[in-house]
Amino acid sequence: MSSGEPPLPPIDLPRLERSLRHPRSLLSALLSLMTGLATLVACIPLFSVLLMLLYRGGRSLSLASFTELPPAALQAGGGFGNAIVGTALMVAIAAVLSVPMGILAAVFLALLGGDSKLAWAVRLTAKTLAGFPSILAGVFAYAAVVTTFGGYSAPAGGVALAVLMLPIVMLTAEQAIRMVPTRMKEAAVGMGCTPSQVVCKVVLPTAMPGILTGVMLAVARAAGETAPLLFTALFSNYWVVHDGELRWLEPTASLAVLIYNFSGSPFDNQVEQAWAAALVLVLLVLVVNVTAQAFSRKQIRD
Repeated sequence: MSSGEPPLPPIDLPRLERSLRHPRSLLSALLSLMTGLATLVACIPLFSVLLMLLYRGGRSLSLASFTELPPAALQAGGGFGNAIVGTALMVAIAAVLSVPMGILAAVFLALLGGDSKLAWAVRLTAKTLAGFPSILAGVFAYAAVVTTFGGYSAPAGGVALAVLMLPIVMLTAEQAIRMVPTRMKEAAVGMGCTPSQVVCKVVLPTAMPGILTGVMLAVARAAGETAPLLFTALFSNYWVVHDGELRWLEPTASLAVLIYNFSGSPFDNQVEQAWAAALVLVLLVLVVNVTAQAFSRKQIRD
């Protein structure tokens, strides 16, 4: 604007203020209040359980809890170190079985299968398995592994957990692969990459944060399962590694089954160990879920 031109007159704009006198503003405020109250009510059970775990489990938790075997009735001390090792072993077996299969199936669904009937059937099966009752996974592993090899073992528990982990890994990995920009794949093809090179060098590295998110969520679910392990791994009061030998083809302890067994015990020392084991299991699942959220946010930022 030149200095010789007169200034523009001020324009009166209506003030945009929310007033509860207006029906829409009043309805919005009421719905927001109801939503907040519902959120608080929903959080009460969650925080009450966490506080109870911190109170009952925290006072029983000690270094011995991670290094000693479960106590007998009326025995002082003791821990659940073997259950932690057994849980880690069975979850690792399940991850080795489910993660490669889940990623390969996700690559097929996202890149190769398209809208074919086979892809539709695989996707429907995965979604069905995602809501599969965990006890049925235990029955399947019992029939397929325990009866075949004649005993409860860590691999049998790993197979049962792998059935539960597979659909989670598959579906989340498929979504992560679909989120890879098409221009990146086209650029790789334009540079002369083969389809396998596009998948291995471009698609999977780009989608890796989302894939790891699915793996973490699947691990968190598997670590807290009890019913499948009752049919497959049962329980043990001994270490998996005993006298320098890995005895993984024998009944194996786990945190979830220890909590199940000791929570109904008439002996106070075992009940206290159940509370401490529950606190450790919740903290482990919390750490895994927080890690999964961190990977998910990294993918969104990228």
